[in-house]
Amino acid sequence: MDPQAFNTNSRLRASDADRDRAAAVLNEALAEGRLTAEEHSERLDSIYAAKTHADLVPILEDLPAAQSASAALEPAQARRGRASRIIAVFGSATRKGAWRVPPSSTVVTVFGGADLDLRDAILPGQEVTIRAVSVFGGLSITAPPEMRVVDSGVAIFGGRDVAGDTAESGQPDAPVLRLSGACVFGGVFVTHKERKTDRH
Repeated sequence: MDPQAFNTNSRLRASDADRDRAAAVLNEALAEGRLTAEEHSERLDSIYAAKTHADLVPILEDLPAAQSASAALEPAQARRGRASRIIAVFGSATRKGAWRVPPSSTVVTVFGGADLDLRDAILPGQEVTIRAVSVFGGLSITAPPEMRVVDSGVAIFGGRDVAGDTAESGQPDAPVLRLSGACVFGGVFVTHKERKTDRH
């Protein structure tokens, strides 16, 4: 499909795909800290109530991704090269097994949860950075015993429960997980667990 640009004068009826792509712009703005959780929720309601392209324009016009007329309808494959994001809004996200971990990513949970298992994941190198934003949501990370976790995030009416070093993670050549971000009425939980194949 050749996406058409949103136009303030357009009476073209918005499709479900149009609304989903517009919602993706909002999700990205939330992940970047451009919108508060309340603003995101209000705009999301407006997007799914929109009937035409003209209805969508004022919801997105102050966001960077909407500066180009066709940005909100940009095909998904064109967005894959951007920084990695995992977003769970009133839902959940799970990554486990042999999944590829990007060097840097943002995880946003709003009234939702995310569960990342790094034990069998394919790491990009010795260091991984995750920015976690949890608003009435939670992020749970399971790290292998040899991974050192460094948390510099903040909790506001929320909690951050990060496991301390193990004998393996204290080694100089241990892989490092760096956590940042904020919890607002939400939580980030990190535990060390052995791989299932390591158990006897």
